[in-house]
Order: sequence, then structure tokens, then C-alpha cells
Amino acid sequence: MKAPLITVDNICMDFDGTHALRNISFEIAEGEILGIIGRSGAGKTVLMHLMRGVEQPPTSGRIIYHVSACPSCDYIDVSSSIGKPCPHCGGTLAALDVDLWNEANDALKRRVMHRTAIMFQRTFALYGDDRVIENVLHALDDIDYPQEKAINRAADLIDQVRLSHRMMHIARDLSGGEKQRVVLARQLAKEPFLLFADEPTGTLDPGTAKVVHSMLTDAAKTNNMGMVVTSHFSQVIEDVADRAILLVDGTITKIGSPKDVICEFMKGCDDTETFEHTDTGEKIIGARDLIKRYISVDRGVVKAVNGVSFDVYTKEIFGIIGKSGAGKTTLSRIIAGLIEPTSGEINIKIGEEWVDMTKPGVNQRGRATEYIGLLHQEYDLYPHRTVLDNLTDAIGLEFPKELAMRKAIVTLKMAGFSEEKSHEILDRLPGQLSEGERHRVALAQVLIREPKIVILDEPTGTMDPITKIDVKHSIMHSRDEIEETFIVVSHDMDFVREICDRLALMRGGKIVEIGKTSDVLAHLTEDERRIMSQSQPPA
Repeated sequence: MKAPLITVDNICMDFDGTHALRNISFEIAEGEILGIIGRSGAGKTVLMHLMRGVEQPPTSGRIIYHVSACPSCDYIDVSSSIGKPCPHCGGTLAALDVDLWNEANDALKRRVMHRTAIMFQRTFALYGDDRVIENVLHALDDIDYPQEKAINRAADLIDQVRLSHRMMHIARDLSGGEKQRVVLARQLAKEPFLLFADEPTGTLDPGTAKVVHSMLTDAAKTNNMGMVVTSHFSQVIEDVADRAILLVDGTITKIGSPKDVICEFMKGCDDTETFEHTDTGEKIIGARDLIKRYISVDRGVVKAVNGVSFDVYTKEIFGIIGKSGAGKTTLSRIIAGLIEPTSGEINIKIGEEWVDMTKPGVNQRGRATEYIGLLHQEYDLYPHRTVLDNLTDAIGLEFPKELAMRKAIVTLKMAGFSEEKSHEILDRLPGQLSEGERHRVALAQVLIREPKIVILDEPTGTMDPITKIDVKHSIMHSRDEIEETFIVVSHDMDFVREICDRLALMRGGKIVEIGKTSDVLAHLTEDERRIMSQSQPPA
């Protein structure tokens, strides 16, 4: 085993008396890829932030970086470079241990953090209006890379993540997987010796995620870079990690090979609850010949939705599936009334009247949007408001305190929280929750409005297997008990297979198959089946 890069020594982390991490100890070697897996709220993101040195210090314990440092400048490298000349000034690199959270070491901490990088979950953090190469050039400029060499270095980095064919594209026009690869190129520009990847592919379809996983492992080998990857998807850990840790309620319960840790993690993920067949009601959405065109600087006219027709019925769970870029999200935003189609018809029944969604105004589309809830895959919560505030007054729902709490608890339970956990998180800020917990709060924020139609765009992207089962049950119970209609946009084939009454399969902006879920899934091409099928090892 290579020399250790990080020693995590008996770390504990408490939030308002609640244990987020308890007695965490392990080492990470130079160049090692460590996977951290666990359910939402297990403490994965908290642990990663502590190892990177951001947000607040641990309640107790230490995180030690074992590095080599130049005495003449700020350069820091891994400990295997001890005795080598500094590439910046020629000085000799000497051994140094940095206690990351010791306040006396703040200057050293900044030097260490300068050699690490992070890929956040559910956000691409790109300059959307700039080209791919300009995004990478911005990252090089941030580290004062010599301008005369920057163009070639940026091109090399883009080539390394296999995006040379998209070098001149505008960032906002890229697919999710392509955006994540641009993010990786930007992080590699910093020449880190350690990359933190926090749920890096949670919102991507499985096929695209595998491409990004390959990029990550290739980048680690090419750049002699270590990596810490958090996920609740076993496939991520299996594809990427050399070694894995299982976190359960802030405690390490197993550490070892990815295969062994995944097997332990998957125990208890069986879903035994069954649901009776539900008869759908009358038609609530009717769409005919919908077209949505965009003008792209690089690609000209883009037909994101191209002649789409479908109907949705009351109490139905209607799925829209397809590979990345098929037009799923654009179609969902048209249904939600967020964007107007270029042409075609879409009408939604409110009460006894049909509302024309192509016509703006409070008495037209605005009348229907009040009864439509949308949970977008890039949702956001008010960061400085509590969960209770996010669910009530922050979105304009004014209840007496007692009623607000009662309504919030009921809705959080619908979103997959236990009653005990619902009470526990009411006064917490979003930053004190895991990503999966924030996702479920965002779902509750949609459900508390009591919409007639709920649109869920990639609802399971940040959910562990057990939470996914909880949310599946919440959707089924909401449909049965309060007669809500759901439109589920997803690349998670296991989820749509279990939950959807009917599916629409999109390719190139068109619906090419529509019908019963099993019938549509039978028409997937081998390429679609490979890209969109989740692959979980047996428990």
C-alpha cells in the first residue's frame, strides 16, 4: 500500500445535540479512490466536507494530511515527493503533517485546500453562456496559469475528458453528462492531488453515468490523483472505488472491498408492500402536435419537442422516459406551464373547464399552474429558512403555527420521512440535511400545495434504495388517498417499471412508443436498455 495521504482520527460531528458522525477513523493512501456509501442522512457529505476543510470544524477528532511542502514557496505535494525539487521554485520538498482543523494551521490549511478540488452533486457550476473551452480557461485563470500556455492546456484537458467534439459549444446547450465532464476538466485544471466527488452522477442516466465514472477513474490514473467519492448508488462505488466505507447513522459499520461493502449496504432493500390496481378517471391533460424549437448558436434550430401528442388521466402515474437529450425535461416544462410550445395544443382540465396552456395570463395558463406542482431535478430550497418555513410561509402558505406544523408533518411523511424524523428536522436549515433529505423536503414543498397534477423530473436521482422505496410508497398512497395525478420523468427503469401505469418513450424530441409500462419497456433498443437500466448487485 502506498504512503498515507490522509488520516481521519476519531472524528465526531454534532448538530444541535444530534450525532451526525461518531468516532470515524480510517486512512486514505496516495492515489487511492475511496468510496463512501450509505443512505441519505448517513453523514457522507458531512464527512467529505470535513476532509476538505470547509464549513465548520468537527466536534472532536483530527484530520491529518501527510504531505511534502516547499520551504521557499507555497507549493505542496504528496509525501512520496519528499526530497524532490519544487516544480515552482526549485527548493527541496520536505515532510509535513497538517492538522487541518487546528486554527494555528490556517495558512497551511489554505495551501492544502489549493491542491484539492470538488465536484458537487446536482449542480454543474458552469458559465452557462460561455463556450466549453472558455469555461476551462476561466479555471486556469483562477490559478494564475501562464496565459501564453493556457489555450493548449485547456484543449488538453478537454481532450482528456473526451469532449474535443464539443469544445466550441455553449455550456448551457450540453447534456447533463457532458456538463459534468466539463466540470471535471475545470477541476483537473487545478492539478489536485485529491478530488472529492459528492454524488457526481446522481442525476444522470446510468449509461451516461458510466461514461463519467470512466472519466473519473481515467483522470485519477493519468494525474496520479486520489479521490473520495460519496454515493448511495452501489453502481458508482463498484465502477470507481478501490476500497469502500459503509456509513450507517454517522458510524462506519463496514470497511473493505467495494463488493463486500455493497452487499452489506443492499441488505434490507427488499420492497414487500403491494398495491391494488387503481382505475384511472377522466382525461385531465390533452396534448396534440406539440413542437418546441430553440435557436442554438452552435447547432442552429433545435427541435427539443417535435410533434408530440398524448393524453393523461386523473389518478394516473404517467411516465416519460428516454436517453439524455430526448426532450423529456422540455416536455415536462411545457406541461407545467413554464414554457410555451412553438406550436401545437395542450389543454388541462381544471374543475369542469379546459384551460388552454398555450395562452398566457392569470385567466388562462396562470389559472392551471396554481394546481400543478413541479419538482425539477435542479430544485432549490431557501438556505436560511428552516424546513418548516420552507414548507409554509416561505412559499406563501400562511397557517397558524399549530396547523402549519401539523400540515408539514403530514406532508413530510408523504415525502418518505418517518414521523419521528419529520419532527426532528422541522427546525433545521437545509444545509444541516443530507442531499437526499433536502430532495424529499423539496418534494414535500410541492405536495403541501395540494396540487392536482404533480410533475417529478428525475425524482430518484439523489435517493438511496430504501428512500426510493419510501418515495414510491408515498406516490402510490398520494394517488390512492387524495387522487393526485403524477407525471414522472425518469431514466430509472426500475422505478418507472414499479410505479407507472403507462409510459411514453421519447427519441429525438418525438414520442415513438406510448402504452402500458411493460409494453413500452419491451420496445427499448439494446442501446437504450443499456443506457437507462440501473444495475444493482443482489443483496
